[in-house]
Amino acid sequence: MGRVTARRRVLRVREGGASYRPDTLAAEEPMEIRVGGRPLTVTMRTPGDDFDLAAGFLVSEGVVHAAGDVAGIRYCAGATSDGGNTYNVVDVVLAPGVTAPDASLERNFYTTSSCGLCGKASLDAVRTTAAWSVAEDPLRIGTEVLTALPDRLRAAQRVFDSTGGLHAAGLFSSEGELLCLREDVGRHNAVDKVVGHALRSGLLPLRETVLMVSGRASFELVQKAVMAGIPMLAAVSAPSSLAVDLAAESGLTLIGFLRGTSMNVYCGDERLETVPVA
Repeated sequence: MGRVTARRRVLRVREGGASYRPDTLAAEEPMEIRVGGRPLTVTMRTPGDDFDLAAGFLVSEGVVHAAGDVAGIRYCAGATSDGGNTYNVVDVVLAPGVTAPDASLERNFYTTSSCGLCGKASLDAVRTTAAWSVAEDPLRIGTEVLTALPDRLRAAQRVFDSTGGLHAAGLFSSEGELLCLREDVGRHNAVDKVVGHALRSGLLPLRETVLMVSGRASFELVQKAVMAGIPMLAAVSAPSSLAVDLAAESGLTLIGFLRGTSMNVYCGDERLETVPVA
């Protein structure tokens, strides 16, 4: 299996001096996801939790909704011409009766909003394919719990400490308990790994939980939260306009700039407790 980190020689310049030294980098390798032996997509990811990544991706695509929808996941032996296994090709076998995605249409996925699909078509796609509604989720959470999440997320990032180059996604309970954390060079992959872990553990939908992400909140991350039944998404940076539109449309609480004791609540503020509004 691929390494999570890699070592490279760098020239380090500090205070007028320079020296060569080894540096630890976050690994990045391509992973092909196949369904029933048919190629579906390729994503650049940090090796590790690959089965969770594949399962979470299929949740985001609306292909699977429960652990029983997946009959098995395996690395493909013979992925190279000499019959070797690179551990970079994962094949998902769906359970009988689960409809496979149409892999004959290149990039025929609404989740690839960064590839040109946007606006009303994207919003309609998520609304019509989401298996659960987050609008009626009973989650209520205090601001003091929310403001503690970034530090708890950061403290749990083991690989970030050695590389400084990974995004993180953490799933928290309404009391602020960290339920699952995953790291990856791509924040969308980190979220897919969290969702895939939940699917394989039989935990979907993820009612009364908060998804905390490093970086910004894109349309794609809001969509992944909605598809997993997560009622609240919090980010340390800004959301995009389409992310806010989808959150409002879906009934998801979206929080940005969650830093220190401050935050911006873009929609769904009724889920926050202990907030006096002037």
